[in-house]
Amino acid sequence: MATISVDIAEIQAFAKLLRAHAFIVRGLDRELVAVHGLTINDYEVLIRLSRAPDRSMRRVDLAQQVLLTPSGITRLLDGLQRCGYVEKAGCDSDARVVYARLTDVGLEKLEDASRDHFANIQNLFSERFSDEELEQLRDFLERLQPEASD
Repeated sequence: MATISVDIAEIQAFAKLLRAHAFIVRGLDRELVAVHGLTINDYEVLIRLSRAPDRSMRRVDLAQQVLLTPSGITRLLDGLQRCGYVEKAGCDSDARVVYARLTDVGLEKLEDASRDHFANIQNLFSERFSDEELEQLRDFLERLQPEASD
């Protein structure tokens, strides 16, 4: 069996990207849960719903956008519904389709959480990078994105 050298620059860069992602997500998730009772996935769902027409999306589309399975999005949305942040909505033209809709309470929660979340992101990056380095990092990471960004 051939061994793969971990000294290859691309492998090292990939490993560091994964570790940085895990570190950032864990920290931001911990802050959101501690202060607002929202996981990072809850927050992302609220953001996506807030940006959707009529603040609603088909549950299947929402699951795809946040990279969750159908059962995963159901569990997540059930929790958000219990809190009053999201409600189920039917489709007038197809009874099989179920929408998730952001409530006014959910929008208020999102706005409240966003102030702290954005401040945490700013602090995380401003403590480690200059403005020029942030622009470079943004440009580097943009190269890894698919052409059609969401």
